[in-house]
Amino acid sequence: MKKYIKKTISNILLYYHAYRYNKDLLSGCKVNGACKFNGNEVFGNNVHFNGIKIFGEGKVIFGDNFHSAEGLKMLTSFHNYKGDKIPYDHTLITKGITIEDNVWIGLNVIILGGVTIGEGAIIQAGAVVVKNIPPLGIAGGNPAQLFSRRDEKHYCNLKKFNKFQ
Repeated sequence: MKKYIKKTISNILLYYHAYRYNKDLLSGCKVNGACKFNGNEVFGNNVHFNGIKIFGEGKVIFGDNFHSAEGLKMLTSFHNYKGDKIPYDHTLITKGITIEDNVWIGLNVIILGGVTIGEGAIIQAGAVVVKNIPPLGIAGGNPAQLFSRRDEKHYCNLKKFNKFQ
């Protein structure tokens, strides 16, 4: 019973947070886990979150038909290590993240600011994404490396006939 109550309270807080910072999140969004947004997001249609935390103040754009597993973390602000103090000064460097349409992100992925994940890409569980991932790319590892690509003909065929969940 306690677990159910805790999950219900978590969902209520998420929807309050979403309503307060971005009312658009409430339509076409499915949430199955605790989420923390920074209030500087843009959401496409049919987005699914199973737990996400966005750290920093950078803009994060989620395209249509986005799906993530649990444990997604995004970092959009960094300390300036090139300043006049060691280990870093008080300047924050902010970089946005763009996730294009039809992207699937696996369990416990970290995405750093300044990254674009191309349309139809898949990010393997446990990856640390520090560079752009091209459209239809399948990437994984730390740092994430492209190791395969989706079949473009098959992908375009699915997209043409709107085969989305």
